[in-house]
Amino acid sequence: MDNVSVVRIFLLSGVNETSNYRVTLFTFTLLYYCVILFLNLSIIMIIILDENLHEPMYILLCSFCMNGLYGTTGFYPKFLLDLLSSSQEISYEGCLLQAFVMYSFACCELSILAVMAYDRYLAICQPLHYHSYMSKRRLSQLVCLSWLTPFCIYSVNVVVTSRLKLCGSKIQKLFCVNWIIVKLACSETDTVSSNIASFATLFIYLSHGFFIIWTYIRLIITCARSKDDRVKFMQTCVPHLVSLIVFLVVVVFDVMHMRFGSTDLPQSLQNFIAIEFLLIPPVINPLIYGFKLTKIRNKILGLVKVERK
Repeated sequence: MDNVSVVRIFLLSGVNETSNYRVTLFTFTLLYYCVILFLNLSIIMIIILDENLHEPMYILLCSFCMNGLYGTTGFYPKFLLDLLSSSQEISYEGCLLQAFVMYSFACCELSILAVMAYDRYLAICQPLHYHSYMSKRRLSQLVCLSWLTPFCIYSVNVVVTSRLKLCGSKIQKLFCVNWIIVKLACSETDTVSSNIASFATLFIYLSHGFFIIWTYIRLIITCARSKDDRVKFMQTCVPHLVSLIVFLVVVVFDVMHMRFGSTDLPQSLQNFIAIEFLLIPPVINPLIYGFKLTKIRNKILGLVKVERK
């Protein structure tokens, strides 16, 4: 048997629950997406245009916000179109692409958070060697690595998934997810390769998580010895820590529900759980960094004062 999918169209059945209030949901979703675009683009433009912010911490924040735009663009435009459409369908190729964007966005988020943790570790625990360790070349390499690693990993996942023979076309979510596509594979189809790829990905990003934990253990030990370091920790590490906790909570909650959660929950609640990582971090991150980081806050306040004049 040729191991190629015969399914060419998927039905996103999660949208069906919105049929009674689609106009209202469309309006609020569009406004919310505009807020995401405004907040993240504002931070990006402030950092790009102000040469005083061309430092590793702010360049990483710029990359962080760009990733937020990348991930949300993979979901919101399609979801808005689905709310206006009578049938919520997505092509096989489009579904694989959306699954790739969703997973690479989430993993890129964790990769950037790991690099940001490394940057804070060097700044506080190795201040005398910070500029030699975090040179422009090293920073460029780390940023590229944080983007290319999830792209390469999930390219492999998508290729493996695309070779499965599928016997179902109904996806009970608002968007495509690689794991759900794999579950649609025919019973006789060999999914060992997909499982191996999933476990390898899990191992790589658990390693990211343990690295971040190690850096914060070192940071806390170092900051406990010095008042100046404690002040620096509160100013620059707290936003990163809040972003990390918010991201991990929403992603772990979604993954646990997707793998082990009950399907008896109302579809609207399942939908909310599924899109938490596309709702909360893209708005919380630029707000936290915008208010907490002194240079960015002062820049924003300066622009607001200019506008009032």
